[in-house]
Amino acid sequence: MKPPRVRIGDVTIGGPAPVFILGPCVIESEKFVWRMARRIVEVCRGENVPLVFKASYDKANRTSVRSYRGIGAREGCEILAAIGTELSVPVTTDVHSVAEAEVAGECIDLLQIPAFLCRQTDLLRAAAQTGRAVNVKKGQFLAPLDVRNIAGKLTAFGCRGFLFTERGTTFGYNNLVADMRSLYWIREAGYRVIFDATHSVQRPGGAGDSTAGDGVLAPVLARAAMAAGCDGIFMEVHDNPARALSDGPNQVPLKQLPRHLRMLKTIHAAVS
Repeated sequence: MKPPRVRIGDVTIGGPAPVFILGPCVIESEKFVWRMARRIVEVCRGENVPLVFKASYDKANRTSVRSYRGIGAREGCEILAAIGTELSVPVTTDVHSVAEAEVAGECIDLLQIPAFLCRQTDLLRAAAQTGRAVNVKKGQFLAPLDVRNIAGKLTAFGCRGFLFTERGTTFGYNNLVADMRSLYWIREAGYRVIFDATHSVQRPGGAGDSTAGDGVLAPVLARAAMAAGCDGIFMEVHDNPARALSDGPNQVPLKQLPRHLRMLKTIHAAVS
C-alpha cells in the first residue's frame, strides 16, 4: 500500500525529494537557536533540499538531574514560531504532555512525540486534536510493525497527517542498533517514515551520568537508510558539538552538513 503524502507547511513528506529535519538538540539560548536556524536554512537552500527546522525547548529525558534541559514550552515555541515565520521554514519540536501539545499546537507545524512516550494515548490524542501534522518516534522497545497500533490511535483521534521516525532499537546495555529492514516494513504497512541518524548512534547512559554516542557514524547510517528507502533524514546539527549542552557526542558538525546533503541527495536519486 502506497503511503499518503504528509504536508508540513510548504514541505511534502513523500514528494519527489527527500525531506531533511535538521537542527540542534536543544534551544541553548535564543541567540544560539537563531544563529543555527539561519545557517541551516542557508545551507539547505544552497543545496536545494526541503527543510523542517528542529529544536527542543525541553529535554525531559536527560540521564542526570544535573543535565541542562531547556527554556520551557511557551518561550521555546514562541521562538521557534518566530524562526519559522521570518525564515519561511516549517518548524518542529517534541512535546511531552497534553498541556505542552496544546501550547505547541498553537504555532508549531509538526508535533514530535518522543520515543519513550510513543504509546501514550492521552498525548497522542492531544497532538491529533491540534490539527497539526504529527511525527511519532518509534520507541526503542517496539518492533517496526507495532507502529500500526499507534497509527490506529492517531486515526481514531482524527489526525489527518502523521509519520513515523525510526531511531534505533535497544540492544544490550548502553547500545542501540538501527535495523534498515524497519524502514521497508513501516513503508510497506502504509506509513511515511523518516530515519533519525543521530539518535540511532546514541549510547544511552554510556558516559555514566550522560549519554555517549558515535556521531561519526550518523552520516554512515543516514546513507544506508536513504539507500534502503525512506522519506527523509532527521539529523541533529551543531556548530560546535564538543560544547553542546545536550547530545554533543551524536550531533553532526554544521560545517560538514553541505557535503552530507549532497551525498544523500545523490543516493536518493539513484534508488528512486
